[in-house]
Amino acid sequence: MKYLLSFFFLYAFVSLLPASAQETAPHENVLISHEQGETQVKVNEDGALAVNVSPEDLRKFKSQGFVRYSDLGAKGDGKSDDMDAIAAAHALANQQDLPVKADEGYSYYISGKLRTAVIQTDTDFGTAEFIIDDTEVVDRTKHVFLVSSTLKPFDLKGVTSLKRDQDKIKADFPGPCLVTVTDANVRRYIRYGPNQNDGSPQTDIFIVDKDGNVDADAPIIWDFDQITEITALPMDEDQLTIRGGRFTTIANQDESKYTYYSRGIAIRRSNVLLDGLEHRVTGEGEQGAPYGGFLNFRDCAYVTVKNTVLTGHKTYRTIGSAGVPVSMGSYDISLSRSLNVSFEHCSQTNDINDRTYWGIMGSNFCKNLILDHCTFSRFDAHMGVANATVKNSTLGHMGINAIGTGTFLVENSTLNGRTLINLRSDYGSTWEGEFIIRDCVFIPAGGSTTSASLIGGSNSGQHDFGYTTYMPERIVIENLHIDDSNHPEDYQGPAIFGNFNPAMTDDSYVEKYPHVRTKEVILKNVTTESGKDLRVSDNPYLFEDVEIRRID
Repeated sequence: MKYLLSFFFLYAFVSLLPASAQETAPHENVLISHEQGETQVKVNEDGALAVNVSPEDLRKFKSQGFVRYSDLGAKGDGKSDDMDAIAAAHALANQQDLPVKADEGYSYYISGKLRTAVIQTDTDFGTAEFIIDDTEVVDRTKHVFLVSSTLKPFDLKGVTSLKRDQDKIKADFPGPCLVTVTDANVRRYIRYGPNQNDGSPQTDIFIVDKDGNVDADAPIIWDFDQITEITALPMDEDQLTIRGGRFTTIANQDESKYTYYSRGIAIRRSNVLLDGLEHRVTGEGEQGAPYGGFLNFRDCAYVTVKNTVLTGHKTYRTIGSAGVPVSMGSYDISLSRSLNVSFEHCSQTNDINDRTYWGIMGSNFCKNLILDHCTFSRFDAHMGVANATVKNSTLGHMGINAIGTGTFLVENSTLNGRTLINLRSDYGSTWEGEFIIRDCVFIPAGGSTTSASLIGGSNSGQHDFGYTTYMPERIVIENLHIDDSNHPEDYQGPAIFGNFNPAMTDDSYVEKYPHVRTKEVILKNVTTESGKDLRVSDNPYLFEDVEIRRID
């Protein structure tokens, strides 16, 4: 797995060496010594941090049981650039296996210099403020904080093929591992529309135990007749906890094009808890480049984000790959190749129904994503999610947008999207599995005038997405109230399905790549504010073979 290999070459941890020697951590770009004299942080001619911690101070830090940013020279006045001190504090803490604490009442200014603070120990940001200035950034792709593991990935020798739902891998593992596998000869997710592309190499990520047993809750979803790359990353057993922090991003003013900024907290370690963080955005102007997630998750599992407040980014437009204007996705949450990630009691600072802000979340190649007691503008899965849950939550103007496999559960939630669930048309409006929707309220288009439909999407049957496209085989809807009070005069009542293919109204239309439609819909206690009955679709021909069962 090229990404993980390059990641560890760039961000290996500081080795534990005798305190009297100079220890070099080139991948962290930090050199640490423990010589007599002043504790100080300098930048050498190569741009690396040269950190000297006196033996006396080192004994003090060990005695107090943690490292503060001020211990390494952070001023916290909101004006002086504290990034070097922050990075040095974490490098020292990683070396000595000590937690890090921010200084209460401090306001740390973080410039756009080329520096990343690597977090490998528990960190308490507390109520301290962090001002991240993106108006002049040396490298927009470098994260401010990188949460990483000390464990290193390794290639799996001898594994040359895999089958979908295979339950065991014959290989030696030191313990539970994340396995990432690629077949570069097969293209999936061949995108259609204004942002069209030629797809991505077939990729999967899953968990195995020390005996190679594949976690059945995150199964292998593709056949791999050939494997061009397969890597295992050991999973940390101990939880790393990051608490607090009041972060403010001063937004970039770059040209509005797809030059994503990654200036936040990157999670590249399994078994992590983020609790009580806040992120706000200021300074958005007439133009700006999009953001790839203040919280950016990749190659990780069992991560929980709790009691956290984030911010949607202003939507800017550019010219897409098809040569037409498009709105650019810009995210405060971005997930890729991540498993078992949950957001609990989280919200955003701006109005979830304000269409001037993009949906707060985007994901690719993920499994088992959960929103619980969250108030977000949307849930989104681009290049597939295997199993997802939205419960006890409220979603705004972008609602639920997804493609994928397995079970999508929506429970005890309020949805304000144009449809209850939108199957993304740019990836074939595909879901191979089932939808379960219960105890929910659906407010079509957030209460704007519209003709309501529950399951939205579009597929002409003429585009090869790199896979057979499906609609959910089974849809269960129980205790759903549809607030369709604001509807047009010719409104006939809410439809179960949108018109997925307006051109296909009889058997004369031939799908080159057939879209496999739903087999069964089970309805129980579905009510409408308009008093109109639920119907199948504006295009009933498409769904004439669907069995609709109503349970009293």
